[in-house]
Amino acid sequence: MNTTLEVRNVSKYFGNVIALNNISMSVRSGEVHCLLGDNGAGKSTMIRILSGVHKASSGEVLLNGQRVEFNSPAEALDAGIATVHQYLSIQPLMSVTRNFFLGREPTVGWGPFKRFDLKAADGIVQREMASMGIDVRDPSQPVGTMSGGERQCVAISRAIYFGARVLILDEPTSALGVKQASTVLRYIARARKQNLAVIFITHNVHHAYAVGDTFTVFKRGSSLGTHTRDEITREELLDMMAGGQDFQEFERQLAAELGEH
Repeated sequence: MNTTLEVRNVSKYFGNVIALNNISMSVRSGEVHCLLGDNGAGKSTMIRILSGVHKASSGEVLLNGQRVEFNSPAEALDAGIATVHQYLSIQPLMSVTRNFFLGREPTVGWGPFKRFDLKAADGIVQREMASMGIDVRDPSQPVGTMSGGERQCVAISRAIYFGARVLILDEPTSALGVKQASTVLRYIARARKQNLAVIFITHNVHHAYAVGDTFTVFKRGSSLGTHTRDEITREELLDMMAGGQDFQEFERQLAAELGEH
């Protein structure tokens, strides 16, 4: 597998606050790379740098071996880096087709007679969603009538259709139940089979380990290292996430406090 996206010694400062400190990682095509960490660990800051919202204070980002620096999310998307945020930019009262092509509608005709080619768009939506395992019988149905997992599928399918080479998924399972989360995890596996480089941001180790190939754990803006699935167990990841010795010390303090009452 070829390295598609590489981060080298990236740091990000907001005044005196160190949001990221000397982070390095790489993502290959046909791989799911999981970014793990609690809230405030730095995951979201890294994603904002990769998606063109922020610029790194130092370090560099390489896409297919070429150094890149984006001035906006649109530039990142044009380069092939698509981000599906936790809070989807989907209009629930609009149809599946309208949401799929929002801002990039196929047209027929010319000049003042140019119009949205709805028939062609409906066919594309049904085909692309079917490739992700979703049978959309009526592309004109409002997205709001779909489950949370299916809405995630719409966003993922849209990103793939419009040429994403790197797919960044920001906490896609955090607000979903068990069944819907398992559906999204299947979509992530299908995206990997389509040879995309997938970055899966989550604080749920169980979800990450179900589909992940490599794992990077963030803590307080720093990386605790990157490990392949063969190098680390789910329990070891849980221990890193929980803080290891810090969590054991907390348990001792809690036991002592409870013992006093």
